[in-house]
Amino acid sequence: MPDHLAEIADPEHAKTIRLFASWRVLPRLRARSDRGHITPSIRRFAAEQIKYATAFLQWLGDRNTSLASCGQIDVDAWWAENSEHGRNCLRAFLSWAMQSCHCRRSLSIPAVKATRRAALSEDERLDALGRLLTDPDTPKNLRVAGVIVLLYAQPLTRIVWLTVDDVMHDGRAVLLHLGEPASPVPEPAASLLLDYIADRDNMNTATNQASRWLFPGRRAGQPLRPDHLSALLNKIGVPVAAARGAAIRQQFLEMPAPVVADALGYHDKTTARLLNETGGTWSRYATGDHTWSPAGWFPRGTGEI
Repeated sequence: MPDHLAEIADPEHAKTIRLFASWRVLPRLRARSDRGHITPSIRRFAAEQIKYATAFLQWLGDRNTSLASCGQIDVDAWWAENSEHGRNCLRAFLSWAMQSCHCRRSLSIPAVKATRRAALSEDERLDALGRLLTDPDTPKNLRVAGVIVLLYAQPLTRIVWLTVDDVMHDGRAVLLHLGEPASPVPEPAASLLLDYIADRDNMNTATNQASRWLFPGRRAGQPLRPDHLSALLNKIGVPVAAARGAAIRQQFLEMPAPVVADALGYHDKTTARLLNETGGTWSRYATGDHTWSPAGWFPRGTGEI
């Protein structure tokens, strides 16, 4: 947070962001921490809220407008220029600014678009996995990202923040650190992942040669943007939301929900909601050893397809 504030050139903008972080973002993080574990995705979303709030203030300045004089036409224009992820990140800032009288209380924040696509069937999920694992014409970064979605039901906002250090290889097994313990990566997905790490995209520029991001972006020091990655995956026939839905539902068919939550790094409330949608309950959990493998690839306790 101090580093981010130091990078804001306008002192009024820095003051506003400090207030927003102190009175809205941090208290909510502390409240969630008191209720349970804060996942990496929750922390990242909080950071994204601050980032987009800063970008919005800069955008208003470029239009010769301040937060105090911001009108509905400005909000609507920003909404039209940004992705759904960016809009969701800015909602908390606008709500806080109106409640704390930093801008007009009469502003209207556009409603969230509810566009949920049905999950892929298991046959469709396995077909998409097969294509990604065998198609040499598809860029490797998209193949690897798609496989992580289809095997582990990970959101792109988490996938883009993975680093090469989250991939562990001891000469026998390949593990991906998503939760605790790290998740095994079956063949042939393991070989694809290791081959990709040895020849990642966007590594030929001076600014990115030392990047540790698993999916380095074109901007120095930054990973690939999740909205950009989502668009690219959709183009190759991997609808992210539908693919995640299929993957998590298959996991619930094979493992108790608490085990899924721990291994994949999900918050228990998120896992409970997804489990409820599949018709299951937390009562399926049984104590003991829960050695597991990604759904649809090999039986537990073996290492072959």
